[in-house]
Amino acid sequence: MALTNETIKDRLITKFGEQLSHFEEPYGFLTFEAPKDLNLKVMQFLFDDEELRFQFLTDLTAVHYPDQRGRELAVVYHLHNLTDNIRLRFKVFTSIEKPDVYTATQLYSSANWMERETFDFFGVNFVGHPNLKRILNVDEMEYFPMRKEFPLEDQTRIDKDDAMFGRGPLPAAANRGAVETPRHAEEPLVPASGTPGGGQQKQDWKTDTTAGTDGTTADKN
Repeated sequence: MALTNETIKDRLITKFGEQLSHFEEPYGFLTFEAPKDLNLKVMQFLFDDEELRFQFLTDLTAVHYPDQRGRELAVVYHLHNLTDNIRLRFKVFTSIEKPDVYTATQLYSSANWMERETFDFFGVNFVGHPNLKRILNVDEMEYFPMRKEFPLEDQTRIDKDDAMFGRGPLPAAANRGAVETPRHAEEPLVPASGTPGGGQQKQDWKTDTTAGTDGTTADKN
């Protein structure tokens, strides 16, 4: 029988009870939340269970929720059962003051660089990681650039119109649509080909690219 989201959910609840929460299925993708101290136990169960067999870590990243006091950082795991071709996602939350989460490198080798990247950009401290250091940014950085702690743009810039960024009314000309520029009577016509002359006048251009600048034809031999 094919593995379904309902079967996965039932087995997880049977194993962990009410410790798991927020079960959802956005676009058919089973998603739930687990306490951060249970992240390895949940993954180990999903890995070892003979029916579930989630033995491939597709992705591991983080999200910063600055308004969720005490659980500002979420570590997100995407797991894949290759045999039944079914995926799931679960999250664990931690505080930004002590962003400690157990490393998954002992279970999934692919977690090594994923956790380093997540540490690099979000500052999640993966406890037990064999080499937790920055992977893309310089070691001297004292901040984590993917946290929502910085303005989206330079507030000191004066070389832009606020109206174009949704912070003021647009100029009147912006609402007129396309406006055709009138042509003066004495203005020469230019055909679509871009050659000068009257609208119906055909231009004969020399195609011999060997001609010299003085109008003579170079000897091709």
